[in-house]
Amino acid sequence: LLMNKSIDIHKAAGVLLHQRNFLIVRAKGKDFFIAPGGKVESDETVRAALCRELSEELSIKVAEENLTALDTFFAPAAGREERLLQMDVFIVQQWQGVLEAASELEEIKWINSHLPTELTLGSILKDDVIPRLKQLDLID
Repeated sequence: LLMNKSIDIHKAAGVLLHQRNFLIVRAKGKDFFIAPGGKVESDETVRAALCRELSEELSIKVAEENLTALDTFFAPAAGREERLLQMDVFIVQQWQGVLEAASELEEIKWINSHLPTELTLGSILKDDVIPRLKQLDLID
């Protein structure tokens, strides 16, 4: 159904894992959490975009060879449902530096598949990424 629609927004997202939990982020002024990452600029590769975004958002350094492709997912953009989002998701195998919410982020937290009910997640994270991580036995 979505294949004949053009992609409005192309994002790269990183899955950072630690003790069977993974990291989610919330931007300032937003009420939902997503995986860290962001828009792919026209002059960069998906992997380069993700490394740049992780550096900007979380103050960490990630080398492209430490990204392992998980999958590519499609969904209406959170908060902009009329626009189609393509998200290329990578598992971040390792990073350097101390994670902190920088740039436009207000909050970061570690979660697993046992989600608190008050937590609102972006649809790709909730419907695609979390079930896949659980299926791969990477999170509790």
